[in-house]
Amino acid sequence: MNRNQLDTFLRKHHREAFLWARQCCGFDGELAKDVIQQVYLKILEGKARMKTEAHPKTWLFSVIRFTAMDELRSKGKWQEVEIEENMAWETEPEESDSHESLIRRLPKMQQEVLLMVFYHDMTLEEAAKVLQLHIGTVRTHYDRGKKKLKEWIEIRKTFEV
Repeated sequence: MNRNQLDTFLRKHHREAFLWARQCCGFDGELAKDVIQQVYLKILEGKARMKTEAHPKTWLFSVIRFTAMDELRSKGKWQEVEIEENMAWETEPEESDSHESLIRRLPKMQQEVLLMVFYHDMTLEEAAKVLQLHIGTVRTHYDRGKKKLKEWIEIRKTFEV
């Protein structure tokens, strides 16, 4: 990809890239802006290079994810602890919970998979490439996350009635 193509590509996907960065940064918009700037610098300086041009959006999302992880680690905000599926997420949602707050209550991997698929129009295969996971693992996170969200939304509906 030459410089003009790269510029066009980054402009075309800037909004989605920012939203993904925001999601990777725990919905912190200011941190996401910093991450996006770092990502663009990495790309423009040649520190992040696409090996093939088959899936440029997948590549961009991977660069964003790993840059966000590095930034969160440097700020002491990254936790690599995997919490059991039913721990700490079983509280009933309040009436004022938005869909975003429900998604935030999911375990990190389930959040990332669902956000990529539903908000960024990626396939499960593309999400697996971004997360560098086996497709079966991504399917599991996707299914569990959807089931949990459905359960919470149904509970929420019973409170509204």
